[in-house]
Amino acid sequence: MDSCCTPGRTAARENTMLLPVPSVPTPLAAPPERRPDGRDEPEFVHLPSGEFLMGDSFGEGYPSDGEQPVHRVELAPFAIATTTVTNAQFAAFAAATGHRTDAERYGSSAVFHLALRARARDVRGQAPRTPWWLDVAGADWAHPVGSLSHWEEAPDHPVVHVSWDDAVAYCHWAGARLPTEAEWEYAARGGHPGRRYPWGDTLTPDGEDRCNIWHGTFPTHNTLSDGHLTTAPVRSYPPNDHGLYETSGNVWEWCADWFSPAYYRRSPRHNPLGPRTGTARVTRGGSYLCHDSYCNRYRLAARSANTPESSAGNCGFRIARDLTEDKRPAPADALR
Repeated sequence: MDSCCTPGRTAARENTMLLPVPSVPTPLAAPPERRPDGRDEPEFVHLPSGEFLMGDSFGEGYPSDGEQPVHRVELAPFAIATTTVTNAQFAAFAAATGHRTDAERYGSSAVFHLALRARARDVRGQAPRTPWWLDVAGADWAHPVGSLSHWEEAPDHPVVHVSWDDAVAYCHWAGARLPTEAEWEYAARGGHPGRRYPWGDTLTPDGEDRCNIWHGTFPTHNTLSDGHLTTAPVRSYPPNDHGLYETSGNVWEWCADWFSPAYYRRSPRHNPLGPRTGTARVTRGGSYLCHDSYCNRYRLAARSANTPESSAGNCGFRIARDLTEDKRPAPADALR
C-alpha cells in the first residue's frame, strides 16, 4: 500500500494473505528479562468495559477508507499506554534484545524531504506518486531523519521507522500487545460520542493548536507556527479525558487489525478484531504531515493502513494490555 500518509515498501512479503490477526502478539522467542528499574516502562490508563459508536458520523471520510457505517461496539476492559512508545523506550528494547528493525534490515526507510539530514548519496530516490517522501539509506529508528541524526537528540519523541512487525516484537518483550482498531478509537474518543477530534469538533478552538499537524502549504512550506516540522515530544498537547496524549497528529499508530474498507459492514458488536486476513495493517491518528488540503485523517474516525514490513518517519505505535482473563473471540468469530 502506497499513500500520501505513509509510503509502503515495494517488495511485498510472501504469504501475507495467509496470516491471521492475533488477539495477542504471535509468540516469538522467549523474551529477555526487562529492565528491573522499570524506568522505560510506558504509563498506562485502565479503561473499564464499555460501548461506543465507532466510525465517521460526519460523512467526511474517504469512501476508500471505509469509515462507515457508524456501528455500535462493546469492549472488554483493557489498559492502553498514555503515549506512543518513545525513542528512549525503544532504545531500551533494542539494547536488551538486539532486535534489528525492518528498516535496518532493508537498509533504508522513508524520510520527509524537508527534514532530511543525510549525505546526498544516501538518497536512493523518491516515492513515485508522493515525491515528498525520500527513500534514504541509513534512515531507521535510531537515525530518524537520516544518518546525520540520532535518536538521543530527541529521546522523548515518538519512535518512528518501525514496522508493524517491529511493533509486535516490542510488545512481546514488554508483555503487551497492539490495541485493536476498536480499542484505539474507544480510547482516543475519551468517553465522548461522535466528536470529530479528541477535544471537540473545532480544529483550533480559540485559535489554539491542539495537535501536531502541517501548517502552511503542503508539502513545500511549513510555517512552523506550532514549532514542529516533524515529531513533537510526547505529552506536548493536552490529553483527552481518558488521559491519552496525541491521538490526533504527531505520528500514525499501528493497530493489531488487518485493514479492509468493507469491514465495518460486517464488524461484530463485541470486541471486534478486524478481518481475518489482509495485505495491510491498520494505522490510526494521523501525523505531523496531515493537512486538510489533501488529507484530513487526523480526525478520530479516520483510518489508513500500510503493509506490515513498511516503515516511515511518521509512523509509530502505542501498546495495550488485557485487564481480564476472559478470552476474546477467536479470529474466526470476527467475521460472523
